[in-house]
Amino acid sequence: MKRILLIGAGKSSTCLIDYLIKTCGEFDWELVIADGNISQAVSKIGNSKNARIVLLNVENDLERNSLIYDADIVISMLPPSLHFLVAKNCLLLRKNLLTASYIDADIRGLATEIEDRKLFFLCEMGLDPGIDHMSAMQIIHNIQSKGGKISSFKSHCGGLVAPESDNNPWHYKVSWNPRNIVLAGSDGAVFKKNNKIIKLEYKDLFKNCEEVEIEGTGQFAFYPNRDSLRYAEVYDLKDCPTFIRTTLRHPSFCKAWDVIVNAGLTNPEDWIEIKSLAYKKWSTNTASLVSPETHYQLSFLGIFEDSPVPSTAKTSADILQDLLERRLEMKQADKDMIVMLHEFDYTLGGKQFFIKSSLIVKGEDSQRTAMAKTVGLPLGIAAKLILQNKIQLTGLHIPVLEEIYRPVLEELALNGIHFK
Repeated sequence: MKRILLIGAGKSSTCLIDYLIKTCGEFDWELVIADGNISQAVSKIGNSKNARIVLLNVENDLERNSLIYDADIVISMLPPSLHFLVAKNCLLLRKNLLTASYIDADIRGLATEIEDRKLFFLCEMGLDPGIDHMSAMQIIHNIQSKGGKISSFKSHCGGLVAPESDNNPWHYKVSWNPRNIVLAGSDGAVFKKNNKIIKLEYKDLFKNCEEVEIEGTGQFAFYPNRDSLRYAEVYDLKDCPTFIRTTLRHPSFCKAWDVIVNAGLTNPEDWIEIKSLAYKKWSTNTASLVSPETHYQLSFLGIFEDSPVPSTAKTSADILQDLLERRLEMKQADKDMIVMLHEFDYTLGGKQFFIKSSLIVKGEDSQRTAMAKTVGLPLGIAAKLILQNKIQLTGLHIPVLEEIYRPVLEELALNGIHFK
């Protein structure tokens, strides 16, 4: 009997667990879910006979080793900074590993050893990164196979609130890791536009955001996402004059978030004195930055109130995260929405062409969200295909090869995740 080990049962794991339980039932496999919060994990498996839960202190090397030793494949849904701990155990015990997170320097440093041991580590296998890579590469390879030359590539993605649940001035609700929302964009961004390399600092990232219209959803603003250029070569588009990957938000979100960033309210390292500190005093630096529109949004968030900030907070990022979780909470019946759009300009046979490829996915409720579905299903499908020997690769990879993206996209389409 094959055993899948899932480490982490947080917000984005619900639909992944559903899929893995169903898969294990079909093939008589076992799913082991390891988490530091037993009640959180128990609520997600129901009465399944093919799944069991194990309490795990993820920082305990012996506990990790013991669980990974008995697994046939490991999926890590931990915060990105903890993947390396799991990766080291998988390397030692010769187990394949899947994550939905970006490959960082620590994981990249294991590439030679992963290849030497004939292991398969598949990272960036979620939504963004993940589905964005797969869907883009399918079109890129198709254009290139016909002799086409791509002159502009723009890829946009956003985890948003569905219109029927959009009832606050931010037009946003928390459907994924709130800490990542607080720190989004903090490393700045670099991209290429009309053959010019453009670098933006964090303080400028949310200013004067461009907008794009997506059929069926409306108008959205977008801001550049991290280092787009490192994917230009991966996508075989290093000579493409325009190459940018972005994050989508409602236009008013970007305007208000620009105030928050430039007031220093996302700082995770300012170690402020919490005692007797009220939100109003904490947010003093916003005074010269707000407009009537952004003042309404920031008031809704509660940053001008006289009440004390949480006693457990240590930094501005902690305070802001608490506000986001409470004021922009997904209620039980709320639905989120994933929107993705790829835009291509290319020439073929002396003619110019333009393609838009879009994806819209809505969640069922606050648990089985569109975010959980689009992050979790690619991981689950890939794990099944690997255990069936339908994907046979070694080394450190992201899903840009046809032997990965073709079967995964085919099954995603069967689960309602398909592009127009």
